[in-house]
Amino acid sequence: MNLDLVCILPDSTIRHAMEQIDRNNKGIVLVCDDRRRLVGTVTDGDIRRALLCGQNLDDPASVLLEHKEQTVYPRPVSAAAGSSVGEILKIMRERVVRQLPLLDEEGRVADLVALEDLVPEHVLPLQALIMTGGYGTRLLPLTQEIPKPMLPVGDRPLVEIIVEQLQKAGIRRVNLATHYKSEVIEQHFGDGGSFGVEIRYVREDRPLGTAGALSMLETCGDPLLVINGDIVTRVDFRAMLDFHREQRAAMTLAVREHELQVAYGVVETSGVSVTRIVEKPVQRYLINAGIYILNPEVCRFVPRNRACDMPELIARLVAENERVVSFLIREYWRDIGQIEDYRKALAEAPEKLA
Repeated sequence: MNLDLVCILPDSTIRHAMEQIDRNNKGIVLVCDDRRRLVGTVTDGDIRRALLCGQNLDDPASVLLEHKEQTVYPRPVSAAAGSSVGEILKIMRERVVRQLPLLDEEGRVADLVALEDLVPEHVLPLQALIMTGGYGTRLLPLTQEIPKPMLPVGDRPLVEIIVEQLQKAGIRRVNLATHYKSEVIEQHFGDGGSFGVEIRYVREDRPLGTAGALSMLETCGDPLLVINGDIVTRVDFRAMLDFHREQRAAMTLAVREHELQVAYGVVETSGVSVTRIVEKPVQRYLINAGIYILNPEVCRFVPRNRACDMPELIARLVAENERVVSFLIREYWRDIGQIEDYRKALAEAPEKLA
């Protein structure tokens, strides 16, 4: 392991930590002193959580370590250099971590191991449900003969790209909720064997909304990843599952920042008095990105035999004091809901999905 890709100094910026995580593909960086003694760890989830709380990317990574002082695990989990694979896996299992720094006798980083390094064929304890049943009316006439998730992006149908990403993340059980022109999708994927996954179909006799198919799903003990079938993204599903577990959430909702610029100068007043004018301000919102991880018990909140959308399900969970958390998407993401969105996806695909 190239330690230069995983070790940073405490005064390194959060931006640098994020860039190193993207480069090392381990989902973590190790914060070390100038002798490479471990001070703390910064995970992908730590950064996403900090950004949601308004932390500046140019702030030092040490700020994130200060936040960890208030958590259940204020000190980094590590193992001694030379530990056996069995010992490392035992620590990972007990502490529910996917990465483990190995330290020498002086506390210096000797290596970093990740679960996928030790168990390359590790199956992620997560099944998936892709929502592919919509009519795609806003994409007519493109969807006259083909369902929206089967529209080509590059040289493959959109939903095939999603299935491939799930397979690469270690997800093997994939459910497809179908309705409109379901035969096109089923003929393409079959049982999923040629795509490296096991595919089952949840056939909706009538449209059940973005959450209704959950009432028909055969669940197991694993959490469930739900993703709309019209999304092109590079989001890290492993990182999202880690975040979901760390937060002990019933549901984790992927969100994305969206900006709207007001085309005029906004006048602020106190009574009839003008206090200031803000010229063409930019308003920032977090939008629903159409990707969710939920515990199997959540399915009991979905009504049977009628349509139900995710906002209704989320409202029920919140009303029942179930924990619903947000996971910030900082990777590429595009919703293909309209013709212009589809054109942008086609133009971006060669670079963003390579």
